Amino acid sequence: MAKRPFLSPLNQRRVRNFKRNRRALWSLIIFSVLFGLSLMAEFIANDKPIAVSYRGELYMPIFNFYSEQDFGGDFPTEAGYSDPEVQCLIVTGGVEDCFDTPEDLIAQVAAGGSPAVDGFEKGWMIWPPIPYAYDTIVDVAGVAPAPPSETNWLGTDDTKRDVVARIIYGFRLSIVFAGIVVIGSSLIGIVAGAIQGYFGGWTDLVFQRFIEIWTGMPSLYVIIIVFAILGRSFWLLVFLTILFGWPSLVGVVRAEFLRARNLEYVRAAKALGVSDRVIMFRHMLPNAMVATVTMLPFLITGAIGGLASLDFLGFGLPSSAPSLGELTLQAKQNLHAPWLGFTAFFTFAIMLSLLVFIFEGVRDAFDPRKTFS
Repeated sequence: MAKRPFLSPLNQRRVRNFKRNRRALWSLIIFSVLFGLSLMAEFIANDKPIAVSYRGELYMPIFNFYSEQDFGGDFPTEAGYSDPEVQCLIVTGGVEDCFDTPEDLIAQVAAGGSPAVDGFEKGWMIWPPIPYAYDTIVDVAGVAPAPPSETNWLGTDDTKRDVVARIIYGFRLSIVFAGIVVIGSSLIGIVAGAIQGYFGGWTDLVFQRFIEIWTGMPSLYVIIIVFAILGRSFWLLVFLTILFGWPSLVGVVRAEFLRARNLEYVRAAKALGVSDRVIMFRHMLPNAMVATVTMLPFLITGAIGGLASLDFLGFGLPSSAPSLGELTLQAKQNLHAPWLGFTAFFTFAIMLSLLVFIFEGVRDAFDPRKTFS
C-alpha cells in the first residue's frame, strides 16, 4: 500500500509557488534564524552562567536558584555570579581566602596554576556571549546612556541596561505578542465573518450594528482605565488587544462568504443535506483564504506597532519589560545618544520588512490564479 503524502497535491503546489518567490523564501530563512536565536535569549544574553562546575558537581543557574551558601558563601540569598567573591568561590572550590583576595586567586586559576590554600578544587563557569540580561544594571564608568564599547556592543540605555540584550528579548516579546494576538483575533473574526456572510438576513444585520458600536469604542482609553485598576501585565494587554482587534477580519471574511453562498457547489451541498458547519468551514472557508491571508501582514505589523506605540506612550507593558517601544521612547528623550535611535529604527525596519515579504509570498502561494496556472 502506497504511503499517503504528508501534503496534498494542492498544498505541494502552494509550497512550490512560495519557494519560487526568492525574496519571501530568504526572508523566511532569515526571520526563522533571528526568531530562533531570540527563543534562546537566556543562553545568549544573561547575567547568570549557563553551567557551573563546583567541587565536581554541575549546576545550571539559568534554570535553578542557587544561594551563595551552595558555593561556600555566607548568605542564603541568590548568588551574585558577577561578584568577584562568588566567582572565586566557584573556581577554587570555596576556599576562605576568596573573601580577602578574590582577584588574585581568580588570576592564578585562570593562568593554570593551583593556589597553595587548603580545600582547593578547581571549578569553572560557562558564560553566555553577552553577560547581561535585559534588566541587568551594567557597571560602566560615566553617565548613562553609555556609548557602544567592547563590553556593550550597542551601548546602554538611560538606566545603564545593555541595549543588545534588550533588543534580543524585545524582539522575542514583540513576535510572541503579535503571534498570540493575530491568532486569537483571527479565530474570532473568521468565525464571526463566516456566520454573518453565510446566514445573512437578521443575523448579518444584528452583527453589523454590534460591530459598528464595538469599533466606535475608544480602545486606548479603555486600556488606560483597565491598567489603572488591574495593573499592567503582558497577558492583560494581549486580552485587551484581541478584544478590540477581532473585527479587523470580519469584513473581509463576510464579503467572501456573501459572494460564495449562492455558488453552485454551496447549493449542491445544501441539497445533499450537508450541515451548515461543514459547508462553512470545510468548503467555503478555503475559498476565502486568499482574502484572509492578504490581511495577515497588516494584522501582524499592526499588532507589533500597537504594542510599540502603547509602550512609547507609557500605557503598555511595565517599564522593566524589554520593550522596543520603550527603547524608542528613550531614543527620543536622549537625542545626544544616536545609537539608541538607530538601533530602534533598524530593529523595527528589519523585523517588519521580513514579515511583510514572508506574508507576501504566502499570499501569492494561496492565490488561485497562480496555484492553478
